[in-house]
Amino acid sequence: SELKVDESISHDGVCLTVVKVENNRHVVTAVEETLWRSSLNYKKEGDEINLERSMLLNGRLDGHIVQGHVDGMMACDKISEKNGSWIFRFHIKDAGRNLIVEKGSICINGVSLTVAKLSEKKFSVAIIPFTFEHTTFKNLKPGDEVNIEYDIIGKYVSRMMKGR
Repeated sequence: SELKVDESISHDGVCLTVVKVENNRHVVTAVEETLWRSSLNYKKEGDEINLERSMLLNGRLDGHIVQGHVDGMMACDKISEKNGSWIFRFHIKDAGRNLIVEKGSICINGVSLTVAKLSEKKFSVAIIPFTFEHTTFKNLKPGDEVNIEYDIIGKYVSRMMKGR
């Protein structure tokens, strides 16, 4: 009810501007760059997505700084249940390999997570039951593409190191 035109909302991790609000629905526009870089291009009517409003700067920062600026997509390659939680493993695309750090932050479909394990070609995250039930992780299957946003601090450090 508080949503207004010109606000930004994360849609599966993609920051989009609200252009219309009516009847408990909102409308956004995704440009070609957004559709090319994210999984929104594959969504169809009725598909569930994770929604999150912008952070207010007058509260706690839970998770890490997430901008909603998706860096690309990765495929989920394995899902396993482990003692009431779930382990999701992803195949790393070369472009982001140096931006993933074990026990560091990564954003998958708009959900801020900690990298549990990291190898040369794969990384995994552990999903607690609350996150599993309240996000689209419950619908994810091996082979599905997800939106990835790397940690902004890591991206800036990487950029600065290249400029040395």
